[in-house]
Amino acid sequence: MKTGQPSVIGGAMIAAGTMIGAGMLTLPIVSAGMWFTWTIFIMLITTFFMQNSAEEILEVNLSYPEGSSFHTLVKNNLGHFASVINGFSVAFVLYILLYAYVDGSGSVIKNALAVNLDVDLPKPLAGLIFAAALSVLVWWGAKAVDRISTVLMLAMFITLFAALSGLLSSVSATKLFEPTGEHNYAIYAFASLPFFLTSFCFHASVPSFVKYYGREGGKKIRAALMIGMWLTLIFYAVWMLGIMGNVDRASFQHITGDKLLWLFDSVQLTAFFRNMLDFFAFFAVVTSFLGAGLGLFDYIADLCNFDDSHLGRAKTAVITFVPPTILGMSLPNGFVIAIGFAGLFAAIWSVIIPGMTVLAHRKKQAKSGEPSTFKAFGGKWMPYIVIGYGIIAAVSHLLVEVFQIKALNFFIQ
Repeated sequence: MKTGQPSVIGGAMIAAGTMIGAGMLTLPIVSAGMWFTWTIFIMLITTFFMQNSAEEILEVNLSYPEGSSFHTLVKNNLGHFASVINGFSVAFVLYILLYAYVDGSGSVIKNALAVNLDVDLPKPLAGLIFAAALSVLVWWGAKAVDRISTVLMLAMFITLFAALSGLLSSVSATKLFEPTGEHNYAIYAFASLPFFLTSFCFHASVPSFVKYYGREGGKKIRAALMIGMWLTLIFYAVWMLGIMGNVDRASFQHITGDKLLWLFDSVQLTAFFRNMLDFFAFFAVVTSFLGAGLGLFDYIADLCNFDDSHLGRAKTAVITFVPPTILGMSLPNGFVIAIGFAGLFAAIWSVIIPGMTVLAHRKKQAKSGEPSTFKAFGGKWMPYIVIGYGIIAAVSHLLVEVFQIKALNFFIQ
């Protein structure tokens, strides 16, 4: 083991910090159909499968030199076509998330100004100011993003704890376990799968963990990923407990317009705790935008072969941020829908492709007789099960968004 190798807890904090963000704002809305008990069940299932798909990437990555990218792993094991599909899926997810964060930021900023300063700022203008300011920060460089993200993550967790303390103090067991309305909740679980998948997705960071810990750190990486997953699960469970214990289930059937604003207005909190909730939402959107923006910025720069000069970075910034900003201004109230589409493509690159990659990698190892130093949990059949989970999540989203199956989307229209 390397001297001075990073701690497991440090890696777990990085993993949890990558997952916990603006996506969790959508979870109470998309879980309204199945409500609290089924929500916890789906989160447990999601945690299990996303942990396994991350370990499958790790198993393959540990057979490659430190610094090998996810793109390299896919191309070497599945070929050029699969790497193109994978690259497109990653880019699409990042673009659609940036659109969602521009739209979500407009809602959060507009709401905060109206509540605290009695200022009625148009939502598109709020989103434009948000996107322009943070785009300049990403253009400035990764070091600037890293420093401000560290401060914002700390602020996000502090305000989240404060908001949750207010929410938990007024939780109603009746609202949690005896909701009004019909009682066949299980079918709605399918509609939530892509949203939870997105909220537990950090898999592009696994190669960074290998570089961070070294190829001999497989067990420590597995432990860090697992602890990070469970910390995220606990955060989400408490968040859902606080929201669902304060908002009546039947009221979700009558959401109109901006879903985020509706959700915040439906939670009865004192002025202090409401401000903490607003600040948390803002910090969550900012940190998520910076993370997705930096990832897409680097991807576009590499794809288009732009240099790192001011002009080259300006070209990259235009391609990266202008399309989602225009969409965020012209297609309002799409935050929840966008996160769902991100989940559709995230199912491809973070679940289905890792399963296929590890199967191809194991076949190569068997032919070459090369011993494996690390194996993902679950044995030889688990990759097939993980792939099946990814397919179910993707198909569920298509049923809701393409065919508009009433049984699945009754509560998220």
